Amino acid sequence: MPEHDFELDDFQLRAIAALDAGESVLVAAPTGSGKTVVAEHAVAAALESGGKAFYTAPIKALSNQKYADFVRRYGADRVGLLTGDTTTNGEAPVVVMTTEVLRNMIYAASPTLEGLRYVILDEVHYLQDTYRGPVWEEVIIHLEPSVRLVCLSATVSNAEELSRWIATVRGPTATVIEERRPVTLHNLYLVGDKTSGRLHLLPTLVDGRPNPEAIRLDGSGGHHARHQRGRSPGRRLYTPRRYEVAELLQDQGMLPAITFIFSRASCDQAVDQCLDAGLRLTTAEERQRIRAICEERTAGLADADLQVLGWARWMAGMEAGLAAHHAGMVPPFKEAVEACFVSGLVKLVFATETLALGINMPARAVVVEKLTKFGGERHQSLTAGEYTQLTGRAGRRGIDEVGYAIVLWSPFLAFEQVASLVSARSFAISSSFRPTYNMAANLVRRYPAGTAHHLLNLSFAQYQADADIVALEARLDRSARRLATTRAALACERGDAGEYLALRRRLERARADQPSVRADLEAGLARLRPGDVVWVTGGKSAGPAAVLSVSNRRGGVRLRALTSKRRRLSLDAADFDEVPDTVGHVALPQPYAPNATSFQREVAASLARARLRRPRMRERHPDPEVDELALAVANHPVAACPELARHRSAWAQIERLEREMATTKREVKGRSATLARQFDRVLGVLEECGYLDGWSLTEAGERLGRIYHETDLLVAQCLEEGLFDGLDAPSMAALASVFVYEARGRPEAAAPWFPSSDLRRRWSAVERLHHRLVESEARAGLATTRPLDAGFVALAHGWAAGNELDDVLDDEELSGGDFVRNVKQLIDLLRQLGDVAPMPATASAARGAADRLFRGVIEASSVISAIDEADEQVAAVLEDHALG
Repeated sequence: MPEHDFELDDFQLRAIAALDAGESVLVAAPTGSGKTVVAEHAVAAALESGGKAFYTAPIKALSNQKYADFVRRYGADRVGLLTGDTTTNGEAPVVVMTTEVLRNMIYAASPTLEGLRYVILDEVHYLQDTYRGPVWEEVIIHLEPSVRLVCLSATVSNAEELSRWIATVRGPTATVIEERRPVTLHNLYLVGDKTSGRLHLLPTLVDGRPNPEAIRLDGSGGHHARHQRGRSPGRRLYTPRRYEVAELLQDQGMLPAITFIFSRASCDQAVDQCLDAGLRLTTAEERQRIRAICEERTAGLADADLQVLGWARWMAGMEAGLAAHHAGMVPPFKEAVEACFVSGLVKLVFATETLALGINMPARAVVVEKLTKFGGERHQSLTAGEYTQLTGRAGRRGIDEVGYAIVLWSPFLAFEQVASLVSARSFAISSSFRPTYNMAANLVRRYPAGTAHHLLNLSFAQYQADADIVALEARLDRSARRLATTRAALACERGDAGEYLALRRRLERARADQPSVRADLEAGLARLRPGDVVWVTGGKSAGPAAVLSVSNRRGGVRLRALTSKRRRLSLDAADFDEVPDTVGHVALPQPYAPNATSFQREVAASLARARLRRPRMRERHPDPEVDELALAVANHPVAACPELARHRSAWAQIERLEREMATTKREVKGRSATLARQFDRVLGVLEECGYLDGWSLTEAGERLGRIYHETDLLVAQCLEEGLFDGLDAPSMAALASVFVYEARGRPEAAAPWFPSSDLRRRWSAVERLHHRLVESEARAGLATTRPLDAGFVALAHGWAAGNELDDVLDDEELSGGDFVRNVKQLIDLLRQLGDVAPMPATASAARGAADRLFRGVIEASSVISAIDEADEQVAAVLEDHALG
């Protein structure tokens, strides 16, 4: 058993005693309290008995970190790593893996499971995650009964409920709850005061109650009107600037610190703002060590790639002791930040909430800029659980006597709301379990019908199936009220804005279904050059426009143009009825500065003076439906409305609310049915599509059982329809990317660009299959398969074809980190297709595409970094102080 040079806490001793007694255990304790000690005891017990222990984590970064920890403790020959894109020593007695890998092993009855004694499920509260959470329940339900579980969780209010469920499924399970933090946490409130010219740093709570001084300073006090906040007599309050906060943390001895900002761009901007303010937190020696670590971690990246990824500016921040940390960064950059921070070299990190997911980066202080974040379609307030997860990083056990959690003043949130969140203790886990097509196929393959239904009824979701219906109904009422309010924004004195936008949407879809017309339009736009004058039809911008730039985007060719009235236009193929004709040319001013007012004024003046010829009418093949729609759109009275942008925004909100309400209604309906009945509906869809024959899988069903993906059935359908057959490697990667990619923020859909008419035809066939599947799911009362997104097609094709990173990432809308993550997910799917495709040539093409994608920045982001001196120092700190 592992020896410790520190005294174990009572909760650690109780958990270890339960394991020694042959029980499973659920440990719910704050971040940094030492939960990992219990996991290490289980690993040591497995090794001592000649058995195996698997350590699962929700994210690959945490898996990589635990792998490095175990290698130091047990040696590289006894430890393996399996994360989907990395396979290292998978038959070792101790293997670290993502939870999905273990689930896949169980369904495949992998011989690697032989001799398994313990499974550690780290961050088990992740089972409430909408998309990935069900995997945790699948593992808990389907593991062999002889395997003991060590479930590690954040402090949650329903830990006993979760533990009782695990005991029902797996046998005796001890519940060990520790609410005491290993380091005392001081919650503070930081207010900028323009009147006094200073920052006020105040305790949030005094004797467990909201601080009266902070209430007075905030100016709310429970009776001021909202618009008066920050305008109390004699004072003008403001949110402290980022460099001011950094200087205060340095002056107060609160570094190292993490500032949580719920925006990637804002994290990067925060570093720039501090640099521009002249902030430097490092010594000359520290800067040398930082550069050495950064160069070692990024050694696998080419110089050209480093330039594309912004190496120089990133390095400037690092050497100043400042860094961003978010999913938009490539892994080597993030790993360098983590190594420098835990070594005490980087003093201040601006991070999104993904940093709170288990990676060991403890700090003396945590700053939360705002208590709201954008949840994908709207801003949401932080929950008590999310606040606890973020501030759990504050205070390093054995180093700091206290940790600090600082919330910044905001004009949009009263201080008493901040105090209420800080003092809240409720954070309950709720199940997101649901039967999937892949799950159903594997249950049919492994069990009789009665046993399969019984196993579903053992899920944690069954405990909670009926408790949320009232809340869902209330959500429907709120959505209905918002929908009514938003519809009012469509009111237009010129006509029916909703009718106009629906017509425009129909026109866009009709044109997208005309591959040859679309291709002609794209080609015509691509031939244009800056300075060319084209004729724009329809709306307020009808008439000549000078082309400022021509770019190839994921949605196709895009023009930026300027009218003689200095109206800036962004145009694509959907804005032209026919191939645009060049009616003249104007010389663009030098230097080229299209965003400058003087530049635009000179172009507009040149355009007004230019002698232009009349646009030629080109002969084209008419399409009555498209022509009729185009005429209706162009002549609609709302087309020239000056408030059109506001109407379009309202239309997008209405579509989102209607989708939300439809989803909520299905959820209410689903909650009223048992999981077993939902399972039967899934089986019905599978039988309708030819994957089941009674209680037996067809050959297609056997293949479905080996496809682990969010759109598993649709991928299988496309495979059976031969849509992946006959493709070369770049085209294979391009088509498969539509199942992987989802644009961040769900921007307004643009017509996707395809490198060939064949791929466009296949994409249309995929969309038809998706439409038919969604109809089947709706008839069955099931949640529908998410929409596909072809926005990554051009990037996947270009990267697989061997293009350089700077050529592929010429669109600033996609970050290097997003590119790496999407390509890694694409590689995983292609490898699955290589394993299951019935046609040998298709399987070979899929494997070849995966191999072509695995190069350059992708390969460099998949390499497990060697253990260096900084890692050894971090390991010593973690082992000495038993950080969890």
